[in-house]
Amino acid sequence: MTDMDKKKIVDRLQMLLTTADVLKAVAVTAAVIVAVIVCWRLYKGAEATDLTVGSSQVIDSTPNLIESIRSIGQWEFLTIAEEQLADTTRKGFFSDDHLVRIYYGTVRLGIDLTNLPEDMIDSNGDSIAITLPAIRLLDDKFIDEARTKSFHESGKWDGKAREALYQKAKRQMIRHSMTRENFENARANGELQVQQFLRAMGYRHVSIDWQKEGADARR
Repeated sequence: MTDMDKKKIVDRLQMLLTTADVLKAVAVTAAVIVAVIVCWRLYKGAEATDLTVGSSQVIDSTPNLIESIRSIGQWEFLTIAEEQLADTTRKGFFSDDHLVRIYYGTVRLGIDLTNLPEDMIDSNGDSIAITLPAIRLLDDKFIDEARTKSFHESGKWDGKAREALYQKAKRQMIRHSMTRENFENARANGELQVQQFLRAMGYRHVSIDWQKEGADARR
């Protein structure tokens, strides 16, 4: 065997050893990458598990719920269109003076949630119990004066007399519209609307109660 042949054999062996080292290094690197990927996935899996557990816990959102409900303000449940004829007579020495006018108005029954007390709401998970304020007249100025018509007028009438007739028509409208039947209809509409509102917020079990009517609820 010549020296040239020996050199070729040595070079061949060195090349094989170098290739083996490279393959070994590649294998080690691949193993490290695989280990890193596995560890990362395990970490993310544990993190996702923590988030899932956290999201299943019941979070007390009652203060936020109360503010959302208070922001509604007045909630109208029943509207009654009214038309009333009111008249007044002033006795005279020779003849009487008459003032007869027709008034139109819209009476709105509902509740005002602006100052709803916190203890009126009790929520737990997907269940909620709420006590609503008593049904009341929402707007005291319900007569549309622009639509008022003069039916009959004799003699001269000042602003004080006209205001007194206006107040008389207003009392007539209240007596005619704020009946027990209308209050019951308003409550029925209210329960339906409030239930739909709370269910839309995610509550599956809704219980609704009403405060007792105050002394001025039907004034």
